[in-house]
Amino acid sequence: MTTTDSPVLRVAGRPVGRYVTRPELPARLSPRPYLHPVTTLAGTAVTELSPADHLHHLGVGVAVPDVEGFNFWGGRTYVRDQGPTELDNHGAQRHSSFQLRDPDGFVEELRWIAAGAELLRERRTVAATELTDSAWALDFTFSLTNVTSDPLSIGSPATNGRPGAAYGGFFWRARKEDRAPDVFTSAGEGEEAVHARRADWLALVGSTWTLVFAGATEQTRRDPWFVRTGEYPGVGSSLAHAERVPITSGDTLVRRVVTVVADGRLDRDGAAALIRKAVSL
Repeated sequence: MTTTDSPVLRVAGRPVGRYVTRPELPARLSPRPYLHPVTTLAGTAVTELSPADHLHHLGVGVAVPDVEGFNFWGGRTYVRDQGPTELDNHGAQRHSSFQLRDPDGFVEELRWIAAGAELLRERRTVAATELTDSAWALDFTFSLTNVTSDPLSIGSPATNGRPGAAYGGFFWRARKEDRAPDVFTSAGEGEEAVHARRADWLALVGSTWTLVFAGATEQTRRDPWFVRTGEYPGVGSSLAHAERVPITSGDTLVRRVVTVVADGRLDRDGAAALIRKAVSL
């Protein structure tokens, strides 16, 4: 069922994702709109919502652990020389309006609020497209504009002193199964070989499904991938990998990630072929 607050994405008439615009969540989880469940065309779920290992992982969306010291990721905040710390610094992404809404996608405006003030205005564009009878593509673009009169910067636990933890930006919490998923790019295989590295595309392969991620702009492709398979299955594009990312007053940061959602276990050739098709659409 489609409601005002939870539109359903459809591909060839089949529901493939529900978008929750106004979730009722505690402040500690940094409330924000998200896609869940996202499914393959055959109906296999490939996202998780608030799993026990990380309650603040919310399907597919945009989450940033440090916007000028405010936590839009959820959970604890990594503090230099102190470690993960419970702080009362959580922000929220608030749905403002849909500029466009169709069965296969939408354009949305959001406000990023912390401490009673709006820091960022986001325009989010999401589109679902059929690729084959067993695969479709999710095209996800977000544009963050600094609406304050002062410069802002985006950071990550990595830029705050925790090596290897440059998460923040587009993030997909995948389905957890008994066996950890396989992960590979055109150049490497396994979490250690692909995490924190740049790659034109990256595939996460579960028991009966495959996700293939690709940055669809030159700037997005410069961001290394954040990858977890052993602890939990998740893939993101790292906005702040080695240093903080500044956004001056009135300026806009844009990223676009295209994800192939396929039934079955794709190999390198299959993953590469589908993501090429998806990005070229």
